[in-house]
Amino acid sequence: MVGCESQEPNAQEGAHSDFEELLQILDLTRVGEDLFTGSHPTKNPLRTYGGQLMAQSFVAGTRTLERPELPPSALSVHYINGGDTSRDIEFHVTRLRDERSFANRRVDAVQDGVLLSSALISFMSAGPGLEHGVEPPQVDQPHARPGLRELLRGYEQIVPHFVNALHPIEWRYTNDPAWIMRKKGQRLPHNRVWMKALGTLPDDPVLHTAAMVYSSDTTVLDSIVTTHGLSWGFDRIFAASSNQSIWFHRQVDFNDWVLYSTSSPVAAESRGLGTGHFFDSSGKILATVVQEGVVKYFPSSPR
Repeated sequence: MVGCESQEPNAQEGAHSDFEELLQILDLTRVGEDLFTGSHPTKNPLRTYGGQLMAQSFVAGTRTLERPELPPSALSVHYINGGDTSRDIEFHVTRLRDERSFANRRVDAVQDGVLLSSALISFMSAGPGLEHGVEPPQVDQPHARPGLRELLRGYEQIVPHFVNALHPIEWRYTNDPAWIMRKKGQRLPHNRVWMKALGTLPDDPVLHTAAMVYSSDTTVLDSIVTTHGLSWGFDRIFAASSNQSIWFHRQVDFNDWVLYSTSSPVAAESRGLGTGHFFDSSGKILATVVQEGVVKYFPSSPR
């Protein structure tokens, strides 16, 4: 349990086990030249987590490259149907292009003949060129911020889906998370979280990028609700990702801390947009994320 100090060591052991489960779901089984199967972890939401589908699709597409050293440049995923977490998923790869410096893949995630998601991945090796980027926000360093388990202590009944979720990634919020802001009556148009693998990833750049992809779906829509002073658990909110794109600028080392800085430029017609950047510990931009989600808020009826 999160709320008991004496049980923290067991919680940490469980977190390490969660990390091992992340490695397992990213270790796809190749059943054909362009066909893979992927499993689910033991802790799941009602439907397959979008970050899992994205990360597994990324791994499947990358494993078919004729030139494995080609770095990814972009990944775009559309979610079509919810996945059954009790069943494996097939990942069908279509080879769209293979050249010396460029490659493209489409990856369809299918379960029992039903299309769950479709991903387009581009790979590019263009050599050095012009460089610039936005400055990272000024935030506390991760060692100065509390861990996620501490932030969830006392909120086990408010956000049980967060407490009981898979936790293979270490999070250090630099601002209060949504549920604490809501209790304080505060609102914030952005969220900034330090992240890194809760374990040591192998020396495989594909897995480091896949872990970042997996993590990109965690807090990117939070700023939609915190902008309005709302929170999961406290308020009646339904949210589901409909599509997401990631542009990769530099190779990530996800064994080291990276800062995920997100905000929401717009919400309208029960849809919201979340945008974000991943920065490494030196302040360089690693990736840019844009996600659209269906976000419905059901205010309590006035008395």
